[in-house]
Amino acid sequence: MAPDLSALQIRLIEEFQRDFPTTPRPFATIAEKIGSDEESVITAISDMKTKGYVDRVGATYATGRAGASTLAAMEIPQDQLEKIANLVSHFTEINHNYEREDKLNLWFVVTAADQASLNTTIHSIEAKTGFAVHRMPMIEHYRLDLGFALQWN
Repeated sequence: MAPDLSALQIRLIEEFQRDFPTTPRPFATIAEKIGSDEESVITAISDMKTKGYVDRVGATYATGRAGASTLAAMEIPQDQLEKIANLVSHFTEINHNYEREDKLNLWFVVTAADQASLNTTIHSIEAKTGFAVHRMPMIEHYRLDLGFALQWN
C-alpha cells in the first residue's frame, strides 16, 4: 500500500470503486456517506491524481446499454509502446489500456455517446498516434469487476 495516502484517500478508494453516486453533486453525496465534507473529498481525489494513484474518476457502464463502444487494439513498436499508451489514455473515451504479448500489443475499450462519436474518437487516436486502430467485434459479453482492495486482513 502507498504510504503517502491518507486515511480518507484509502477509504475513498476502498468504498467508492463500485456504486459511485450518480447524483448532481457526487462528491457531496460521498462526503455525507462517510462523515466528511465535499471540499475534502475533492481535494483528496485531486491529490491522488497528482500523485498518480488515480487516473480517472467517472462512470463505466455495460457495453450496449447506452452509447457505443468497441474493443480496440493497436500494433505498436515496443520502443514506442509506453508513449503511445499514454497518448491513448488521455482520451476521455478510454477507461484504461493494457499491453498484450502479441502482434497487436496495445488493447483498450473506446466508449462514446453514439457511433459517430466513437468513429471520431478512433480517427483522432489514429491521427494523434500515427498508428491504425483495429476494432474487435464483441462476440460474447463479459463483465469484469475492476475494483481492487488496498488493505488485506
